[in-house]
Amino acid sequence: MKQDKRIVVKVGTNVLTKEDGTLDKLIFREIVVQLVKLKKLGWSPILVSSGAVGAGKSILGESHIQDEAIRRQVFSAIGQTSLMKRYFELFIEYDIVCAQVLATKEDFSGGEHYQNMINCFEGLLAEGIVPIVNENDVVSLTELMFTDNDELAGLTASMVQATKLVVLSNVDGIYNDRQEVVPEIHPEDDHVRAFISTEKSGLGRGGMLSKYEIASSTAASGIETHIANGKRDHVLLDIVSGKRVGTFFLTK
Repeated sequence: MKQDKRIVVKVGTNVLTKEDGTLDKLIFREIVVQLVKLKKLGWSPILVSSGAVGAGKSILGESHIQDEAIRRQVFSAIGQTSLMKRYFELFIEYDIVCAQVLATKEDFSGGEHYQNMINCFEGLLAEGIVPIVNENDVVSLTELMFTDNDELAGLTASMVQATKLVVLSNVDGIYNDRQEVVPEIHPEDDHVRAFISTEKSGLGRGGMLSKYEIASSTAASGIETHIANGKRDHVLLDIVSGKRVGTFFLTK
């Protein structure tokens, strides 16, 4: 697969939602506008988007289903349609088509599933279409689940041989023991891990430790990786222009 200027952007639930858990329409537009501008700059963006479960919950409200896994399936099934409708309407304003790609862990395990995914991405990118990737929560349970969408983003970046992976969170990056953002992390430098909280916030399934681990392993494979605040204006454009934003994981 060609890897010329391919960028995988993962946007988390806590970026896409307001404090009350409802979807933030302004952030959706800001993300899409930046991806459109990236295309005009010659990048081929792939968006890994969380938010389906949160979207479903905001539509359905509280569920009476007691089983947590089934409740998540229901929320996701409802929310995924709402999520894609919003993305489609925004991208089409700029005459850009987006496509839904729902993945399970099995799709990255090699063999026919893996090749089918590669063929799908290759075909979409060849047509100038923006793939929007999310875990297929409706069928992904227990051992079939990704740890979170950070893992899905890292696997996707490796699969398409991306130049960059940008993980957008609701914080500014990785912090050190003085609560300062660490601008760069070298492959051999693991001391900041001790200062990373293992807590998870909001509706998201992942946490900063997961982001750190995925970013480190992705960078070690040769893909430039960034963790930055998705609510920051022009964050993606600043990153590709070389500005110091968030935490940059150096490649080996």
